[in-house]
Amino acid sequence: MKIIKTTKELIEAVNEVKKTKTIGLVPTMGALHGGHLSLIKKSVNDNDFTIVSDFVNPTQFGPNEDYERYPRTLEEDAKLCKDAGCDILFAPSPDEMYSNMKDTTLVCPSYNDVSKLCGKSRPGHFDGVATIVSKLFNLAKPNRAYFGQKDAQQLFIIKKMVRDLNFDIEIIGCPIVRESDGLALSSRNRYLNEENRKRALKLSKALFTIKDLYKNGVNSAETLIDTALTILDGEDIDYFEILDLSNFEKIDIINKDCIALCAVRFPQKDGTIRLIDNMVL
Repeated sequence: MKIIKTTKELIEAVNEVKKTKTIGLVPTMGALHGGHLSLIKKSVNDNDFTIVSDFVNPTQFGPNEDYERYPRTLEEDAKLCKDAGCDILFAPSPDEMYSNMKDTTLVCPSYNDVSKLCGKSRPGHFDGVATIVSKLFNLAKPNRAYFGQKDAQQLFIIKKMVRDLNFDIEIIGCPIVRESDGLALSSRNRYLNEENRKRALKLSKALFTIKDLYKNGVNSAETLIDTALTILDGEDIDYFEILDLSNFEKIDIINKDCIALCAVRFPQKDGTIRLIDNMVL
């Protein structure tokens, strides 16, 4: 595996590889865990060549968010990537990716797509996501790109961006990987103190509970949401919603594929930890 830190070197490597091989791209912000590894292994299995990006993207963080303290573990990430079969680990600096961050061109998804869920709580977040993903697509020129289902709104927006902007790339969404007690794997889990680690289990408990209710014939979104909110009672809930999986619009009676999504904040002495989770019904 080769570690590359400049766009020039990545472009040169990709131009050579692209002549004879298919390329898979796994965009990450580092602090890799089992969820990321599942994406990397899927790419390695599907493609001749796999590129993983390891970049904490400043344009998707708000002014009061955790950009400065977001975990950066490049040495550990590199070992995990190598063991998983990655060919290139692209780990640029912010200056390498943005020559003038305050005056850079942004890719802005539609208002309808970003005015809900995480986009509503984190204004500008998905502009930053769409921009960095577009840049990585242009640099890595992948045949396929891999994203986790845990960031479901992000996955929806990226798939739509690829269609709308005519990127010739197949977007592969991969299942959520959970710890043995049900907590969805996240780089932010390492922030949690012992008490909040236990409380965080309410997210998956709420989701699994309403999925069981739905399987047993309860198809009222309001009833399912009320049940979930009861389980999450006492927590700082950002949102809990059930949306049509095809267009991310609200639905009252579930008669097609839907997705339940939630975000909860856990305050502690060293700052608030915000976790997200979801489940397809």
